[in-house]
Amino acid sequence: MAEEKFKSGYVAILGRPNVGKSTLLNNFLGAKVAIVTDKPQTTRHRIIGIKHMKDCQIVFLDTPGIHSKEQFELNRYMNEIALGVIPDADIILFLIDAREGITDADEKILQKIGEEKRKDAKVIVVINKIDGVRKEELLPMIDRISKEFPFVSDIVPISATRGTNLDRLLNLIVSYLPEGPKYYDETMITDQPLERFVSEIIREKIMLLTREEVPHATTVLVWSIKKGDVNPNMLVIDADIIVEKDSQKGIIIGKGGQRLKKIGKLAREELEQLLGKRIYLRLWVKVKEDWRQRADQLRSLGYA
Repeated sequence: MAEEKFKSGYVAILGRPNVGKSTLLNNFLGAKVAIVTDKPQTTRHRIIGIKHMKDCQIVFLDTPGIHSKEQFELNRYMNEIALGVIPDADIILFLIDAREGITDADEKILQKIGEEKRKDAKVIVVINKIDGVRKEELLPMIDRISKEFPFVSDIVPISATRGTNLDRLLNLIVSYLPEGPKYYDETMITDQPLERFVSEIIREKIMLLTREEVPHATTVLVWSIKKGDVNPNMLVIDADIIVEKDSQKGIIIGKGGQRLKKIGKLAREELEQLLGKRIYLRLWVKVKEDWRQRADQLRSLGYA
């Protein structure tokens, strides 16, 4: 009996902001590699997540939500990162929010995918959050996608949060993978540098604890991670929380420093759980005016 050949490939996860891309990635991997909130612009970088299976390796590319309006230089950066994965992907998962239906922005992104994907790449439209709609509402969406976008190979309704139909979607991905090598060692589930992973966990807590413009005008720069002098199993982490205005700095710090303490406590507790080490986290809040609009500031803050 002939031995089955190993399969591997790159699977890009694309869609508008807040359609559930990072939730889907984390559920596929069974581990948290991407932060998740209910606010747009949660994901700002391309995140690689690697799923190891017996006869294949899937390299997922989680991307920022694609914005129809590039209000800031940061938005332009995120769009560039997201759309830049299209030509290299073996499989493209395009997520749609079932509760909102197919928007004009969805149509434009799908058209761009059709124009820029490789000829042999497969496109799967994933209708997410189906737990929020009635089944009969899905049929017109599926019919419309099939008729208007003939390059779409499959349409799979799911609930990433509840895990509905994820096995079906994963099996479909595996069936489309080309033969290929193991790109990553089996011990790796992401290629994110530790500094970025830590900064994202801190930023997630800021997004969860603040509202309106503050979460979007905030970024985190981790500038030191070192072992503790007394306890080598402890990591001492120093990080700056960057905002654009003094008023935002005040909101992050909170009355008597209480909000900053809570951000630090929640981030520290989760990092200890995820990294399996004691964490000593020191946070500072600094103002860099209009950092989202300035290319030089974006580069210095890790958006490059």
